[in-house]
Amino acid sequence: MTAPEHETMPAPLPDTNLSAAHASVNLLERLAEKLGGRASVTAVYGEPITADGVTVIPVAEVGFGFGGGAGREVGATKTGEGGGGGGGAGARPLGYIEIRDGAATYRPIRDPWRDVVLPLAALIVGSAMPKLIRSLRRRG
Repeated sequence: MTAPEHETMPAPLPDTNLSAAHASVNLLERLAEKLGGRASVTAVYGEPITADGVTVIPVAEVGFGFGGGAGREVGATKTGEGGGGGGGAGARPLGYIEIRDGAATYRPIRDPWRDVVLPLAALIVGSAMPKLIRSLRRRG
């Protein structure tokens, strides 16, 4: 990944005409632009690769989340104005598309914990459970 994982946003320039709500919306829009450009398939894998007549195109799942806040004026002195916002993005590899001789095939990236270890653990627990229940019934 060529981009830094965390990037600080420059502080907005002070503008007395902006309300806290407008400043929050402005900040969220800027965050969405920055994060949208960074959380992509190329950030997870890189560019598609072609070699020996085979093209490999990466596939990833990308997600975004944003939140914001606003403030208000309090009392005759008009104090207490505020604002804020934040966001995040994440991406994880799912697989790749292999194009060979004009035919495209999706190849998922397998997770050994999810595909082997967890089913095996469920099988062991499932086979031991009836014996455990019979043993508890005898005691009770």
